[in-house]
Amino acid sequence: MFAAVAVPAVLVGAGVFLAPHWAGGDGAPASAADRPAPSARTPSKAAAKPSPDPKPSRSPRPSRSPKPSPSPARVHVPASGPGTFTVARAGAPGGKYAYRVEVEDGSGVEPDEAAARIAAVLAAPRGWAHGGERSFRRVSSGPAGLVVRIATPATTDRICGEGGMNTRGEVNCRINEKVMVNLKRWQTGSPEFDGPLDEYRALIINHEVGHWLGRGHETCPGKGRPAPAMMQQIYGLKGCVANAWPYAENGTYLGGPAVP
Repeated sequence: MFAAVAVPAVLVGAGVFLAPHWAGGDGAPASAADRPAPSARTPSKAAAKPSPDPKPSRSPRPSRSPKPSPSPARVHVPASGPGTFTVARAGAPGGKYAYRVEVEDGSGVEPDEAAARIAAVLAAPRGWAHGGERSFRRVSSGPAGLVVRIATPATTDRICGEGGMNTRGEVNCRINEKVMVNLKRWQTGSPEFDGPLDEYRALIINHEVGHWLGRGHETCPGKGRPAPAMMQQIYGLKGCVANAWPYAENGTYLGGPAVP
């Protein structure tokens, strides 16, 4: 989950499978470990064995705006992939938090296009940037305290499972510095989220990066109010209105009661 854009019971088909509160759109329990990880090279497996060095970024080429998201009904989502990743090229210099975007080979997602969407979410005033409170810079090599990976359901399950998370082929997770974005959610959204696909992608990033920043799960603050970005919205909105962003346009934090 919106994994919530640090969400979810796990969806199976059109139904909802009730799972522990930590196994949803992020798959990760909220704990003291949910804080920015120290900068370090990305391991392939969570605390298991080092990953191969990222593939060299492609030769620089003119930047391009992300294409409109394809209709989810027309997108083929492979259930599994090779477990190897292509690294998106670096973004503009500057920014406090270095992060890297990696896309599993054969997923059908173009790394630089996905990275452009993620960069827009991280820089949005209603996101965790919050009018300059935080800043992010995308790197293609070297240390990165945050790594966003878009991976097939099987690869997501494998990597999340190494950290004790059960994502059941459906949802996302956050383990240490790695945010694992399930390709199924990235490409098809969630039936619980009433909004454009790009908004749901923002919810995935905002939710999982929120966990990385130390935020725990929250729930609906009241009927008709915006669902917190840190709510596991894929499990149901509980009377709230679907929302991808941690902050309102006036800068107010859109939170809710903490989930134990």
